[in-house]
Amino acid sequence: MLNWALLFVPLAIGLEFLAPERHFLVFAASTIAILPLAGWMGRATEQLAERMGEGIGGLLNATFGNAAELIIALAALRAGLHDVVKASIAGAIVGNILLVLGGAMLAGGLRHPEQHFNPAGARSQATMLTLAAIALILPAAFRTAAGATAEGLGRLSVSIALVLLLVYVLFLTFALVTHSALFKGSHVPEEGRAPASIGRAALVLAAATAAIAWMSEIMVGAIEPTAHDFGLSNVFVGVFVVAIVGNAAEHATAISAAMKNRMDLSLSIAIGSSLQVALFVAPLLVLASIFLGPAPLDLAFPAGLVLAVLLSVLITGQVASDGRSDWLKGVQLLAVYLVLGLTFFFLPSVSSH
Repeated sequence: MLNWALLFVPLAIGLEFLAPERHFLVFAASTIAILPLAGWMGRATEQLAERMGEGIGGLLNATFGNAAELIIALAALRAGLHDVVKASIAGAIVGNILLVLGGAMLAGGLRHPEQHFNPAGARSQATMLTLAAIALILPAAFRTAAGATAEGLGRLSVSIALVLLLVYVLFLTFALVTHSALFKGSHVPEEGRAPASIGRAALVLAAATAAIAWMSEIMVGAIEPTAHDFGLSNVFVGVFVVAIVGNAAEHATAISAAMKNRMDLSLSIAIGSSLQVALFVAPLLVLASIFLGPAPLDLAFPAGLVLAVLLSVLITGQVASDGRSDWLKGVQLLAVYLVLGLTFFFLPSVSSH
């Protein structure tokens, strides 16, 4: 349906090279271009999930969906923009578990009165999110402790990053090998429809991801000056505006899966993407910053960002604990996201202390 919007891909590239000073036009074109690409990514993910299970399908979508964010964050690291990197990490975590999951539960609930998913798998993912929140709280507390030094904070951040990477590998082993039944879901492919080739679906997924990464890079380059033209703060833009557009791939796929009554796949995409950002992308950026940029990145996030992540994790754990979802739960998650957005909008200094 949105394939006509693929015309905005060459348009965005042309504007980026020929009229880079037209920030709003560049931003608008690249944003529209991401939408059909996200649709292609979603279809490829669903096809892979049918052949390989909801858990692997969700993991692949989260991995490819976060590729663009990782590329953009590495570029920001090289430029020494640590505040931008931290805001994008927090925004990705909060955006996926509140905006993406909330939108999916709302859309799915409007079509199906009540939907079900495996509560044990959802609880295990929620517990991992709580672990990630703890890993962000402690470095922030360490920074405020008497006698704390930048060198000590750096060593602590590297140590925690290594622990998080190890835990993420163990979680993947749990979810895909030893307890994969908790994440497979109950979806049954439609009869009479031949499943798509794994190779073809993977190729489409990789191509769509590469194109989204390019469009995302163009979009993020234009979004800051565009936001300033509209009087928005850098932190609000990093945590909310970029997150909304940057999560377009996950958002489209999770909502599509929910509307087809595939909530296990929807949760694997939304919560799995936040998990990957918190337990893989963030630690990887800390380690990469040792070799990139003017100074290492630490895990001591500003208090406002830590609080936003913690509150988001708490409400998500409550919503995902009973194995059922409806449109009201989606509204509850979206309401928390809206309240956080309003807080950051009216109190931009909340994340700078």
